[in-house]
Amino acid sequence: MRAVLHAVDDLMMPNVDPRTLKRMMESMGMKNTEIDAKRVIIEGVEKDIIIDNPSVTMIEMQGNRSFQVVGEVSERTKEKEAMEITKDDIEMVKEQAGISDDEAARKALEETGGDIAEAILKLKGGKG
Repeated sequence: MRAVLHAVDDLMMPNVDPRTLKRMMESMGMKNTEIDAKRVIIEGVEKDIIIDNPSVTMIEMQGNRSFQVVGEVSERTKEKEAMEITKDDIEMVKEQAGISDDEAARKALEETGGDIAEAILKLKGGKG
C-alpha cells in the first residue's frame, strides 16, 4: 500500500519527501489513517463490488471522510427476488383505488415492488 500511496503522491507532488508531504497535509488539516480490513463490499442496486485483501486509507479533511481502497476486485450480480402478489393484495388495491381491473391492480403492485399503499395512490393518480 505504501508503494501505491507513494506513487500517487509522486504524481501529485513530484520530488517531495513523503514525511514532508505528511507534515504539509497535517498542516492543512488532513489526516490519513490506515484501516485494517479483510474485505470491502460495496452494495449496489444491480450488483455488488467485492474487494478482497484490501488496503484501506481513510482521509479526513474539513470534517469529511473519504476512503481510498486498493485490492483484488470482483463483482457479484444480484438476482432479482421473485415478488409474490396475492389475490388478496389485488382485491385490496382494486377496492381502495375504486377500480375493477385486476391487471391494472397487478401492474401497479409490480411497479411499486408490492407496496399496497403506494399502488393504491398510483392508481388514484396521487403518485407516479
